[in-house]
This record gives sequence, C-alpha cells and structure tokens, in this order.
Amino acid sequence: MIKSLRGMNDILNDDEYKRYTYFLKTATTVATRYGFHFIETPILEETALFKRSVGESSDIVGKEMYQFTDKGENDVCMRPEGTAGVVRAFIQNKLDRAGGVHRYFYHGPMFRYERPQKGRLRQFHQFGCESFGVDSVYEDATIIMMISDILKALGIGYRLQLNSLGDQNCMPEYRKNLVGFIESVEDEICEDCVRRKSTNPIRVLDCKNDKCQSLYVKAPKLVDCLCDNCEDDFKQLKEILDRSGIEYEIDTNLVRGLDYYSKTAFEFVSDNIGSQSAIAGGGRYDRLVEFLDGRPTPAVGFAMGIERLLELIEMPEEKRSGYYIGAMDEQAVNLVVEITHKKRSTKQVTCEYKPKNLKNHLKGADKVNARFCCVIGTNEMENKTIWVKDLETKTEEIIKLEDF
Repeated sequence: MIKSLRGMNDILNDDEYKRYTYFLKTATTVATRYGFHFIETPILEETALFKRSVGESSDIVGKEMYQFTDKGENDVCMRPEGTAGVVRAFIQNKLDRAGGVHRYFYHGPMFRYERPQKGRLRQFHQFGCESFGVDSVYEDATIIMMISDILKALGIGYRLQLNSLGDQNCMPEYRKNLVGFIESVEDEICEDCVRRKSTNPIRVLDCKNDKCQSLYVKAPKLVDCLCDNCEDDFKQLKEILDRSGIEYEIDTNLVRGLDYYSKTAFEFVSDNIGSQSAIAGGGRYDRLVEFLDGRPTPAVGFAMGIERLLELIEMPEEKRSGYYIGAMDEQAVNLVVEITHKKRSTKQVTCEYKPKNLKNHLKGADKVNARFCCVIGTNEMENKTIWVKDLETKTEEIIKLEDF
C-alpha cells in the first residue's frame, strides 16, 4: 500500500477540515477589513529567490529546502515560506515602480525538510500578510493589531514578544560587539553557531540549542546599540501598542529565523502547544525589495502556521443548516434527484439516493446536521408534495412541490 510521505498529512478528518476552513474564513475576513487583498504565488520558485532573501546562513536554505533540478535544468525548490514569493511578484509586476501602498494576504502550503513533530510538518500551511510602501511605525503596529484581532476572533490566547533589530546604521556596531562575545564562548557553543559567526552572527541568538541559549543570556543587547532613528521608532511602536491596549514583552534576543528583517521584529507565542510555542511572527524588511533587484520599498509583514493553531481554535457552536432530501421508495428517487438539483441553485442540500424509511432518513439528516429533513414517498408523488420537518423547531408540514 502506498502511503503519504512522512510529515505530509491529509486534511481528511471532519473536525480538522472544519477548523481549517473556519480559520481561513476568520483570518481572511479580518485581513480584508484591514484593506488587504488576496495574492497567490506559485509553490515552485527558483532556488536563488530564497537564497538571496531568506539568506544562505539560515537553516531553511542550508538544511531544509526541497531543492532539485527540473527537466529544463533549472535549479528550483518548493517554497519554504511565503514572503519571498510575494516580493518577487511585487517586483515582477513592476509595482515597486508604480508607487503607492500595496497590501496583500495569502495562504497555502509551504515545504521544509525537518523532523516532523506536533504542529511542525514537512508540508505545512501558512497564512500571511505583506504591506509595501508605508515607511511608518504605525503600519508595524497595524500589522500587530491585525494578528491580535485574528487570534481573538479565534479564541486563542497569546503573549506578544517584541524587539528591534536596528538597521544598516546601527547594526555594524552591534555585530562587532556580538562577534567579540561569540569568540569569548566559542569553545562552548554548537557548530552551527560557530559557522554563523562568520556568515550572519546575529542569527546565533535564534539557536535552538539550550546550552547556547543559556550563554547568550549574557550577550550584548541589540536595543543598547540602536541609532537615534531606530530607538525613536521602537519607542513610538510601544506607545502605540500601549494606547491600543495590546500587552507585550520585550525579548532582546528575538531575531526571527530569516535574514531579511530589520527594525521591528515580533512573535506571538502560546503556552498551550509545547516547546514550539510561536504561533505567528514577522516584522519590517525595508531592504528586501532592493535585495531582489527592485526599487527601494519599505515593507512589513507576518506569517502564522495554521497547523499550530488548529487545536487552539475555539469553534463556535455549530448550528443546523441546509436540507436533507430522500426518497421512501424506488419510484421517488428520480424526482428526489430532480428536486435536489433545483434546490441546490440557492441552498445547501444533501441528497440520499437509496430509498429508506422515515426513521432512517431522520437519522441521516441528523448525521449531516441538516436543518430540514425532506422526504418523498408514494403519497407525496401522487399529490405532488414533499414532507418537511424542521429539525430545530421540530415542526412538520406538507409542502406543494411547486412551492418548495
């Protein structure tokens, strides 16, 4: 028997499907209210897109990408994250030259070859938003408010962690200080951190090794090296969140896992999903469009892993909806199918093709949570009527087919 690949699961369970679609509906509704529009990018992209954006020093590019050479000898990979593809589409469609503000949301599968565990799969799904053209910390705050609204609408509790990563003006001094610290503990840190010291030293702070993390508690803090502009932006961001009633924690070691972030960085975490506690994260990436050969464009965005959220979602009480239509004898089946087809032009209808008695039809309607159970038997055929029971109010009536 052929089975699905490890870490690539089916969405088949009815409860999981309902949670997944409820999440998408909720997140899409909130994003639309904030003025974001849907974008869909290809699952397959040139590998160079992610090497230049995510960064070759990242674990995603170095260890986790599904990368291969296609039949046209192109170096391609399955997208490991969503932002780079949206930025590529933004530039390819010359929107970087059009000016103005452009806001997009997306959702779909991403692929990373890592050890599967609860809430972390090799094929997983993300929902994300990207905003281009606004060089203001108010947009950073708005993105954070949007995520807060999505999580609240889903009934998910969270803690917001916040940091500033500085920019090209203040990062060099911090990098120099951090490298000096790394060299002082180089004999005690993991091989990945030693390698990162020369490629992208700030990423050591994102190391998942517990021993490394215990050492980095004493590392220099980026917030202590911010230039006046970055410090003012960070202060203003905190003031906006304070006025909006959004609580946060400052995490001076929060750097995110991708190379393209600058200034604002944030993560929403949950205490209810084990060690992999991040449920959403993002920040500002003002230089990424330029890195990918576009015109300099300020940008900020986020992504959230859908699988991590499914078990945390507080589902609303499911109300009965739609119609169940069935036949009580073989002669009525064709009529039932005909009526079902007409009714489906405006209503949700479940059709039962197999003739059954009334008791079993009521069970079938209950199983699909239909609001109305509708049955046609010999008497109904003769009188051109249909028997209808409202399973919510428990009322019954006989309706003429021409009025149904």
